Amino acid sequence: MMDSEGSAPTNPKEYLSNDITATSGKHYLCGYCAAFTNIAVTFPIQKVLFRQQLYGLKTKDAVHQLQKDGIRNLYRGILPPLMQKTTTLALMFGLYEDFSSLLHSHTSAPELLTRSMAAVLAGTTEAVLTPFERVQTLLQDYKHHDKFTNTYQAFKVLKVYGIREYYRGLVPILLRNGPSNALFFGLRGPIKQCLPEATSYSTHLVNDFICGGLLGAMLGFLFFPVNVVKTRMQAQIGGEFQSFSKVFVKIWLERDRKLIHLFRGAHLNYHRSVLSWGIINATYEFLLKLL
Repeated sequence: MMDSEGSAPTNPKEYLSNDITATSGKHYLCGYCAAFTNIAVTFPIQKVLFRQQLYGLKTKDAVHQLQKDGIRNLYRGILPPLMQKTTTLALMFGLYEDFSSLLHSHTSAPELLTRSMAAVLAGTTEAVLTPFERVQTLLQDYKHHDKFTNTYQAFKVLKVYGIREYYRGLVPILLRNGPSNALFFGLRGPIKQCLPEATSYSTHLVNDFICGGLLGAMLGFLFFPVNVVKTRMQAQIGGEFQSFSKVFVKIWLERDRKLIHLFRGAHLNYHRSVLSWGIINATYEFLLKLL
């Protein structure tokens, strides 16, 4: 009796702390599994989109390039996004909950403000994993096929240029992550409330898929030019570190100063994002209910 009473937390704050830790762990795990499922399904589509972003190709030309590369190279470069995305989404969902709890308990600011700030902080923290996104870009670019055979070799080659080379393209990633996280977490609830009321697991799953897909497509389109600049910056190895604005202007001039050319690949990105974020949100919410 005394041992059991002595081992149990008697302070309400201890109960709260243990509960928050357990809940937080679930969000990290569910985010990780949701990302793994998504990458396995959508990676070939992402490769087509990547070629369009980097070279301004039409969809059929980008697909033709992949066909010429062969089935052996179809999943070339999947390890970096698999490692990066699983960790990134684990951090995105987990840190959002952690930062939300932390800010809520230490500030008297409105909940909307604390949750928005938590989303931005989570997105900024995710940028630590930029090297994986950097290597993914190099492995997917056919111009580097003869330079790298695998992820390890790409990391090894970049090491020669110093740690800064791993973080080429960091600025557009920061410009994308924070605001997109704030919009995603801020709009997810309101959008789901607008959908027909779910009365079963299957209808909840459909609603979560629709909600995540719509948000992902909208945010993917909104931040598409930022990703175009990021891809161009990260395709370079060595040399000058050009500013975001300088690279943007260069791409703008290359594409005849036409906005529609800057959005080449955006339609495919839209469809990919519907599928990708639909899978992520539905898988995440489904696993969250199971655990």
